[in-house]
Amino acid sequence: MPHTLFRHAVRRALRALLPALLAPTLGLHAQGPARPTLAVVGGRVIDGYGGPVIENGVVLIAGERIVAVGREGEVAVPNGVPVIDANGHTVMPGLIDMHVHLHIVGHGDYKRWDDLYGTRDATVVMPIAAHQLLMAGVTTARDLGARLDDILAVKRRIAAGEIPGPRLFVSGPFIQHEAYEEYEKPFRWGVNGADDARQKVQRIIDAGVDFVKLIDQDQMTDAEVAAVVETAHKNGKVVVAHAHRMDEIRVGLKHGVDDFEHTGLGTAPGYPEDILQALRERNSALYWTPTLSPLYTLYYTGSVFPERLDDPAWREFMPNAMAREVRASLSQIPHLPYYALFPSRLPLLPTKFKQLRETGVRLMIGTDAGIPAMFHNDATWREMAKFVELGVSPMETIQSATLWPARFLRREKDLGVLAPGRLADIILVKGDPLSDMTVMRDVRVVIQGGKRVK
Repeated sequence: MPHTLFRHAVRRALRALLPALLAPTLGLHAQGPARPTLAVVGGRVIDGYGGPVIENGVVLIAGERIVAVGREGEVAVPNGVPVIDANGHTVMPGLIDMHVHLHIVGHGDYKRWDDLYGTRDATVVMPIAAHQLLMAGVTTARDLGARLDDILAVKRRIAAGEIPGPRLFVSGPFIQHEAYEEYEKPFRWGVNGADDARQKVQRIIDAGVDFVKLIDQDQMTDAEVAAVVETAHKNGKVVVAHAHRMDEIRVGLKHGVDDFEHTGLGTAPGYPEDILQALRERNSALYWTPTLSPLYTLYYTGSVFPERLDDPAWREFMPNAMAREVRASLSQIPHLPYYALFPSRLPLLPTKFKQLRETGVRLMIGTDAGIPAMFHNDATWREMAKFVELGVSPMETIQSATLWPARFLRREKDLGVLAPGRLADIILVKGDPLSDMTVMRDVRVVIQGGKRVK
């Protein structure tokens, strides 16, 4: 009898261990067996962690998640599992663009655009922008400024699979001293006093935003800024703030802003030492989304290669009338009000960016996609290429579009790397971005949540 009990105990133990023992062979996640549904085989795998690449790699997917990543011969692909041939490609995590605007698509006149399409943001404009981002390999995006109900509706529709687009994290309206013009009031909420600031921030949080966007905080009272940040943090939300002016940065740092946006629109030749020292002191917890490429891209389009405006790629999914309107608005880019400032501001960008890098703050890829001539179909790769041009290594640049955004969004267990258990957001790029970041313009395959969408 004792021998019989012993045999039963051994059998139970073996049954419990069997899934783990089989996992390396079958490509199963260690948490338990799962039937693979898709395999990406061959190609160079950049997993997002920053270590050595995996040559001739295999990424095995079960449902919406990754179950194995390794080399051919080490990760077996079960018979009958559909295979995507990745030979000649780089396989990497889906991109995360941390600064987009879905309610604008590159038009040169914000007021006219709002007059034409402001009431059709959720039904027409945002779905087009979202679709373009996804086809460019952006599987997750952070929208930083839109009408509250519109952006939340589009976020829900994408999550439900009703329309294609990146996983959205949204701020809803800007929080600021006051809107610049009357037509902007629905998406730029002015605050008047600490109580008003607190109530408006609580309102957008209760509606379902993921974080709070603060702008012109140097024009607000200390009490108002404190109310914004404290209310957000009390509700477990981070605060993102503009950083065009030095006093905007100082106020944001004083009140504990979590992430700053933009570099170089101000006229100061560099960041003063008091700001740099404050950044060094907070660098392990502070993020910065520099949006380097818009100034360069607008200048390039207006003065170097206007033919870019005739490229049909940025018009994809747009009605013809919309594309013609956007094209007409950009026919005289050098006549746009702020274009005359470019010669004085562009030379300052490399210095400011270098200063930011040297403080150790976490840099993230964000593009301001949607502003004049920053089309959603090509904004992200342009920002990544500019990072490399200004001295960031290709691997760090890729992490700035994958790993670090996932951590900032507090979704590192789901996004940002290729590893067992993570959501299968994967792109295939023709060529090697580690030697030439401009190949990121040629995303051939997009997999989002285990489903091939391109």
